[in-house]
Amino acid sequence: MRFIVFKNTVLLFVLVMISCASKVKDDSYKKNEILKQVQDDKAIIVGANQVEKYLPLLNEKRVGIVANQTSVIFKNDSANTHLVDSLIALNIDVKKVFAPEHGFRGTADAGELIKDGFDTKTGLPIISLHGKNKKPSAEQLEGLDIVVFDIQDVGVRFYTYISTLHYLMEACAENNIPVLIFDRPNPNGHYIDGPTLEIENKSFLGMHPIPLVHGMTIGEYAQMINGENWLENGLQCDITIIPVKNYTHMTSYSLPIRPSPNLPNDKSIELYPSLGLFEGTNINAGRGTEFQFQRYGAPFLNKEIFSFSYTPIENFGAKYPKHKRKLCYGEDLSNTKVKNEMTLQWIIKAYENSTDKSLFFNTENFTKHAGTDKLQKQIEAGLSEEDIKATWKTDLEAFKLVRKKYLIYE
Repeated sequence: MRFIVFKNTVLLFVLVMISCASKVKDDSYKKNEILKQVQDDKAIIVGANQVEKYLPLLNEKRVGIVANQTSVIFKNDSANTHLVDSLIALNIDVKKVFAPEHGFRGTADAGELIKDGFDTKTGLPIISLHGKNKKPSAEQLEGLDIVVFDIQDVGVRFYTYISTLHYLMEACAENNIPVLIFDRPNPNGHYIDGPTLEIENKSFLGMHPIPLVHGMTIGEYAQMINGENWLENGLQCDITIIPVKNYTHMTSYSLPIRPSPNLPNDKSIELYPSLGLFEGTNINAGRGTEFQFQRYGAPFLNKEIFSFSYTPIENFGAKYPKHKRKLCYGEDLSNTKVKNEMTLQWIIKAYENSTDKSLFFNTENFTKHAGTDKLQKQIEAGLSEEDIKATWKTDLEAFKLVRKKYLIYE
């Protein structure tokens, strides 16, 4: 009997010790989880990561997704998962994918025709929204209950993802299909600058009367499209936005995935509003190098002024770069610090130091990028950057008042 009591006492002691150890371990685990949560609460959390908010909106729905290589759910171990793959794993009934410029996997050149096809990983049909078919047809939307839009933007008017957003909202409004937007930060969202588009110059490179740098996220811009009645016939699209957590327009944000083939890093994204105007000229803006939108040059720039030179060759995202395999004289800006503005200093300098100015502008294309035909005339007339920017001021102040109505973030 004593042995049994002793045995039971020992067993109880062991169980208590195990329980205590387990409790210590659990408490330690919980403490680490709490600390981790506190850290996460300070970090930017994109809309796609907030699964608990949108999963109920997608359950038992037939879903279409507008997505590209940036449409990911971020994980702490860097093993990011694509939104499409994640939703399928969560038993969401994804029916088809709509691909913007550069394609679903983000490997196509700027302006390159994106063809319909099938995703090799999931077998899902991919419908191109770039090229002739920029707006989903009623047939392409047939059988869908909701469409998700999740694409990383960079806040520049001629970056065509916001035009894709417009056409998607318009098509969904016409077919009574709601749109669910997973918002992401705008890396150029901390300032507003540039010429405002004149509606007669509307194109896929700019559809609405906004400045070249608009300072809005995709979600905020969607609200503006509805609020300003920019959809055909004044239609309103039923939109739901999953906002970014812990984000303001003054929050610095480094893109973990290049948003398109020729924006490889923070510097290129920072310089893109300024150097993107070269896309409407015969100046190479670094395409065909590893420093896209961090340099510019052309064979006809004055080599007495521009000591820097490089030779563009075909590469990832640029099969046919301007001046392919020709020596270009220009300027390296990869170590240049830029203020919170877009600048005309480089395009003015390049124009003034062209050995043949008749080669410089591609007038129709430049007007589409600038959103106005005035800027080319101002540069050709020799106006200073300060004088040109003074002509933007009234429109910029008016836009800021309109923009304020649609902001989600401070």
